[in-house]
Amino acid sequence: MSALEHSSSPAAEAVEWRIEARPVDYPEAVAAMEERVAAIRAGTAPELVWLLEHPPIYTAGTSARDEDLLEARFPVHRTGRGGEFTYHGPGQRVAYVLLDLKRRNPDVRAYVRNLEEWLIRSLARFNVVGERRCGRVGIWVDRGPYGGERGREDKIAAIGVRVRRWVSFHGVALNVEPDLSHFAGIVPCGIREHGVTSLVDLGIPATMADVDAALIGTFPEVFG
Repeated sequence: MSALEHSSSPAAEAVEWRIEARPVDYPEAVAAMEERVAAIRAGTAPELVWLLEHPPIYTAGTSARDEDLLEARFPVHRTGRGGEFTYHGPGQRVAYVLLDLKRRNPDVRAYVRNLEEWLIRSLARFNVVGERRCGRVGIWVDRGPYGGERGREDKIAAIGVRVRRWVSFHGVALNVEPDLSHFAGIVPCGIREHGVTSLVDLGIPATMADVDAALIGTFPEVFG
């Protein structure tokens, strides 16, 4: 594990950054987040942004429907985050964001919008236009400018959060270079009409380190 600290304002100074060198099992990550949330709430630990990958797994949020699990190719974990089914695996940058919203801004909708903005600005570092869509959670890309069918929209990043006593956890997952065929075992986020993509799938030769640098660089623009 390596740790980074980034600060540009009093609020940002307390944020600890961690980047995992190895994939972290999902249950292990959830347990660590639970422990850290309690410590943040108690004032004994700083806020945290945790960047990692998971071994292949399907996770089911609080709104997940059984019929959206098409084929259990990988372990399925029921979790307390919001949202439906999603896939995590190698080549996907997961960012778990543990912030004290009571101190920052006790507004969950505003927090989710900030996560969206963070992803949009990070993608812009790679000249990728990420967009919000009403009624569709996550960040979307029109394939037209990247050599695909114009008007076809694929999802490049997912968002699923939980807030306990105004401390956020879980977070976002940005597709860098995962095996996109692994998404075929589920209906990602319950949306059947659209597919998924990644930076590499769009022709952007980004590395995980490149993506980490973008996430770290744009974070204070949104949350600072």
